[in-house]
Amino acid sequence: MERIVKKAKSVRVKLFLILCLVVISIIAFLIIVNSFVLEKYYQYTKSNNLKSTYSLINSYYTGQIEVDNISDELDKISISNNFDIIVKDDENVAIYMSNKDFLSSIRKVINFWGMDKKQEATIIEKEDNIEIKRIVDTETKMTYMLLKGTLDNGFVVYIRLPMSSITESVQISNKFLYLIACIVIIVGGIVIIYISKQFSSPISEISAIAKKMANLDFSQKYVVKDDDEINELGKNINIMSEKLEGTINQLRSTNIELERDIERKSKIDEMRKSFISDVSHELKTPIALIQGYSEGLLENVNTDEESRKFYAEVILDEATKMDKMVRQLIELTKLEYENREFNNRNFNIVELEKEICRSSKVMLEEKGVNVEFETSDVINVYADDFYISQCITNYLTNAIKHVEKVDGEKVIKITNTIIKDKARITVFNTGENIEKENLSRIWNRFFKVDESRNREDGGSGIGLSIVKAIMNNYGNDFGVENKPNGVEFYFDIDLERKDKN
Repeated sequence: MERIVKKAKSVRVKLFLILCLVVISIIAFLIIVNSFVLEKYYQYTKSNNLKSTYSLINSYYTGQIEVDNISDELDKISISNNFDIIVKDDENVAIYMSNKDFLSSIRKVINFWGMDKKQEATIIEKEDNIEIKRIVDTETKMTYMLLKGTLDNGFVVYIRLPMSSITESVQISNKFLYLIACIVIIVGGIVIIYISKQFSSPISEISAIAKKMANLDFSQKYVVKDDDEINELGKNINIMSEKLEGTINQLRSTNIELERDIERKSKIDEMRKSFISDVSHELKTPIALIQGYSEGLLENVNTDEESRKFYAEVILDEATKMDKMVRQLIELTKLEYENREFNNRNFNIVELEKEICRSSKVMLEEKGVNVEFETSDVINVYADDFYISQCITNYLTNAIKHVEKVDGEKVIKITNTIIKDKARITVFNTGENIEKENLSRIWNRFFKVDESRNREDGGSGIGLSIVKAIMNNYGNDFGVENKPNGVEFYFDIDLERKDKN
């Protein structure tokens, strides 16, 4: 930002200096013209005036213009033009003098033409009957323009014009210009600073916007105030900013999509590897059993019908376990590696729990388990009842496997508790606590605290992993806690949504 400010100041200073230079140049030009040209122009103008006056006097005396009294007309010319006029006849007698009170000055007019030592003269113009000189009186320091002309009738006319007025005028004019120059420089400087600021501010703003654009920040836009070139540039900067922002956003979206595709592909590859590894590991034992008993049947190891039936039952049981395990593993893999879309709806969780217990009645009776409920009759929740049913079933199945007698009774207790906007479902079973180091490991697929018990009960070690995957997809809490005389598993679920009825 500092660099932009420096550039803006540089432009402003340059504009200020340029405009100041223009103003000073104009004033200097006027002073030079006044000093060297104005006087010459004045001299040229007055020279023409003298000649036109000569022509007019010639017209009077030759009768080309008839007037009642020539002297009166000459008086008017003398007064109006500040001329001294003398007319002499052909006998060198003065027949008219405009300044009768100053005979000495009239004699000087005559003497000037004689060029005595008291005068300095310069010829300005010379024609057939006219000669104009610039004369300086060395005594009075007065400068005159003097015309001597011979009229058509032979008379001689002298017309004198004082030039001190023009010199004084030039001096006064120059002093006035100096004063004006000072005022113009001061006032103009203020105006120039304001104008340069007005001119450079949009450039600074556009520069700041461009710098932000370079840093991929397109939040600032130029406010167009006029139709000039700078505002047109600002408008084009806005258009470019919008197009760049759109293109970059599109590229970002494409990159995000590519990253998702890569991540999805990576997950799929990981899922395949994990699935193959888990299946190959977990199917070793049942495949070995099936292979062994199949070979026994083929080789007639036991020929009695009862043994053959036992072999067949073992093969069928292991095949059923394999099918169940593969199905669970496929479902778990989908939950862990795919974005599942749940069919959520409002339903009564208590009714679902009781239905699952009814379905497990045979298992519960075989194990001699007493199921207790601590809940109200209706607790409506919002979720996919199919997957929540899996969670409850897996917790209940796990509890049935590990329940043991405490105080002469096997108890499984299902409790529903409201915690803020969640319902917490807990499944407690009496029995031994889980060792601390295994509390976090039991959620891993195929982890079995008691390998022999799981094989006997047909467990695959996937049930709790499925609960974990479902809860992770929902973003809800789940876990296990050791309690006095037993173990308690729990998970949270969202309460019903009124807008989803």
